[in-house]
This record gives sequence, C-alpha cells and structure tokens, in this order.
Amino acid sequence: MSSTFEVVAEPNRRTILDLLLAGERPVGELVDALSVSQPAVSKHLRVLRQAGLVEFRTEAQRRIYRIRTEPLRDMDTWLAPYRASWASHLDALERHLGVIADPPRPARAGRAPKG
Repeated sequence: MSSTFEVVAEPNRRTILDLLLAGERPVGELVDALSVSQPAVSKHLRVLRQAGLVEFRTEAQRRIYRIRTEPLRDMDTWLAPYRASWASHLDALERHLGVIADPPRPARAGRAPKG
C-alpha cells in the first residue's frame, strides 16, 4: 500500500482531490475536468480509494465520488512541526529584511542627539 504522500504526489490525483473538495462529482465530470481518458481517471480514483482519500456512492448507473479528509488530517498533523519551523524562519527573514530596508542612521558629528 502506498503512503498518502506517494498517492497525492501525482498531479492528476491532486487535481481530483481539488475538484472533490468543492463537492461530490460523478466520474464523467472528473474526466471532463482533467481532459484525460476515462480509464486513466478510473485508475487514479482506484488508487485514491485504496488510500482512503475518496469514497463513492452509486446513483443509478453512476458512481458519485467524494473526498475523505481523515488521511489528509493525518498528513496535516505530520506537517505541523515543519510548518512551524518554516514560519519561524520566514519571521526571521522578515525581521532581517526590515533591518536592511531601514538601517539605523549614525548621529551627525558635532550635534547632540535631541532628547
């Protein structure tokens, strides 16, 4: 079984998840949105289903897919410390760029500072 990260690494699968984030969709709509063959979309959906990222319900002759967020929450939990680390690095960069953009000005010789 592939990890959730391996499954979502494929761009078409991420696009499918993005489309399903907006709501349930039948396979035909996913095929139209991705501009790839129906067998290719079905293969991606099977991989997503095996990873627990999507599920479907049957409506007459159609399968209607929807996203399952539980595995994505697990990924989010795993990523949280990395996100915090990046945030602290970006905050430090912002402070550094602020210092560069507005460097302290030396006092002029012969003048006493106001105050």
